[in-house]
Amino acid sequence: MAFRRAAKGTALIGGGVLATIYGLSELSRYRRKQAQLANVNAAEQAEMSFKDELPSRQAQLSALQSTEEFDVLIVGGGATGSGCALDAVTRNLKTALVERDDFSSGTSSRSTKLIHGGVRYLQKAIMKLDYEQYMMVKEALHERSNLLDIAPHLSAPLPIMLPVYKWWQLPYYWAGIKMYDLVAGGQCLKSSYVLSKTKALELFPMLKKDKLVGAIVYYDGQHNDARMNLTIALTAARYGAAIANYTEVVHLLKKTDPQTGKEKVCGAHCRDVITGQEFDVRAKCVINATGPFTDSLRKMDEPNIPNICQPSAGVHIVIPGYYSPDNMGLLDPATSDGRVIFFLPWEKMTIAGTTDTPTDVTAHPIPMEEDINFILNEVRHYLSPDVEVRRGDVLAAWSGIRPLVTDPNSKDTQSICRNHIVNVSDSGLVTIAGGKWTTYRSMAEETLNEAISVHGLRAGHSKTIGLLLEGGKDWTPTMYIRLVQDYGLEVEVAQHLASTYGGRAFEVAKMAHVTGKRWPIVGKRLVSEFPYIESEVLYAIKEYACTATDVIARRTRLGFLNVQAADEALPRIVELMGKELGWSEQKKKEELATAKQFLYCEMGYKSRSEQLTSMSEITLTNPEVERYKKRFHKFDKESKGFITTVDVQRVLKNIGIQIDENSLHEILNEVDLNKNGQVELNEFLQLMNAVNKGQVSDNRLAILMKTAEESLDQREPVSVDRSGGGV
Repeated sequence: MAFRRAAKGTALIGGGVLATIYGLSELSRYRRKQAQLANVNAAEQAEMSFKDELPSRQAQLSALQSTEEFDVLIVGGGATGSGCALDAVTRNLKTALVERDDFSSGTSSRSTKLIHGGVRYLQKAIMKLDYEQYMMVKEALHERSNLLDIAPHLSAPLPIMLPVYKWWQLPYYWAGIKMYDLVAGGQCLKSSYVLSKTKALELFPMLKKDKLVGAIVYYDGQHNDARMNLTIALTAARYGAAIANYTEVVHLLKKTDPQTGKEKVCGAHCRDVITGQEFDVRAKCVINATGPFTDSLRKMDEPNIPNICQPSAGVHIVIPGYYSPDNMGLLDPATSDGRVIFFLPWEKMTIAGTTDTPTDVTAHPIPMEEDINFILNEVRHYLSPDVEVRRGDVLAAWSGIRPLVTDPNSKDTQSICRNHIVNVSDSGLVTIAGGKWTTYRSMAEETLNEAISVHGLRAGHSKTIGLLLEGGKDWTPTMYIRLVQDYGLEVEVAQHLASTYGGRAFEVAKMAHVTGKRWPIVGKRLVSEFPYIESEVLYAIKEYACTATDVIARRTRLGFLNVQAADEALPRIVELMGKELGWSEQKKKEELATAKQFLYCEMGYKSRSEQLTSMSEITLTNPEVERYKKRFHKFDKESKGFITTVDVQRVLKNIGIQIDENSLHEILNEVDLNKNGQVELNEFLQLMNAVNKGQVSDNRLAILMKTAEESLDQREPVSVDRSGGGV
């Protein structure tokens, strides 16, 4: 064991020397190149046409149908596809993009929310002296810096702590993290540093202190992934790209090349998913940027071609913000099965993940209970025993499909490509697959370079380094203060608008309705716990939101943060969208049902309901059963065996508490397993059994009945605060 550690250390030092020499030699050249690019981009950006008003979705569809021929048609509206559209249109190529669902509806909205080079990839590169992997990390660190610069409102550096529990690991991890800083060179966000045990616990008090030696803190970037993806697409639209979500490719168009006699892809036959209208979009070049669905489009081109995508599912969970400090993440570098788990503050909550398991390609991935429990167990290993990690604290959970690929041009077609691949078929279909969120821009640049070369398109070099994205131009860290002062918004709401829309936040504020209160003057919240306001729903429609799911999942992140809160906000969201888009009552019902299904299956609501079912075994002790029966009968005065909203209202009135009837219906519905409008004794015992096991936490009915019982016993009114609820 000691020899192995020494060998690792030798490899690390040896690799470090190589990286140091290479890094220093590259640094001055890199800085000169960046200065040149910044100057070039500043001049060229001023020359490119830019639309102050976004074209409507209908106008975009009309452009797709009426344009005789585009230079480039991109299929796929994820990060890579949107990046390709922005790269193409800023090279003055006539650009179109179609997306079958919504922008960022797939993998790009379900990431770990990090903009990073990959600490573990660097470790592998050094241990194996793998130059290719080293360059992959270097490229990602360069792209990390650029992304933080071009979307400052959506991204920021985040310190991440690596706790150390063995003395020999401290110099080992320190050397590795310092190497990470060194490879970043002049683009290092902030220098990493070592913490003593005392200081580590001061900064991360939830950390397990038993056997803790110290910790190392390094910096990576964090962003709002779905919003970032949408921002890239909107920026492309403002520069003149014709983009349309809910527009699927039915089949590819082909024509015979007169010179070679071979068939060449020349566009796509598309269908508007909203209206069912079908039309052709012709283009000199078609780019396949469909992520996990890469092979579906490739098989439209060549039906018998072998698959190259090997999908892997990554599950994340969201738990309350009190599980982590406001501005410090945690990295578990070696979980029980060798995976890496991140534990990060995000949108005032805590996100934990990810898993990595083979899966089938699906448009609606579902987080599995075993993956949720795996993450919770790993979190428990690093947190203090004082912090009870409960299954019931999971507020949302989702699964994203990572499109790992094999290189069809490689001799070993079974080997997973550690980076991305760009492939051109015999008929000219350009496919970009694999890669990571952070490197979307360089992937897009490489893809367009290949497309331009293969198809003989007339275009200059890429202009996307340093190109500010939607909202980045007029954003400042103190911009939210103007929103508060000029419009009378709550501080939390103003901060949220500034960090989501950047300089466009004022447009959202102008659309906000007057509250009728002394304060805030404008900005009615969709739900009380989150800073999302009603005017964001109306603005979302301008940003091509077509469904209620688009709003709760991608224009806001409510569905990813708390599925119960999202479920409560849905009726109002549907009402606002219905009025703006002219939906019929039937359409509103369909939208509500579809959005609820999304929350139930894809955001973890299903897993929550499975924690509390009539089939669950009750393991309460006899004294506990009697205590809970006594509590139940304080509400069920007539010994009916069930309680309704009328029974609860009567008890609350006696102790001086008022809750409106709609809220009471929602509270009881969470526990009403057979959905008959009443809570039976057995259902209440199932609830308390789940609460005792930690499977359900902060349940409103459980807290309400306990508080009422205490008040009745003491004959003193006690206020009830609305709880957050869990999944």
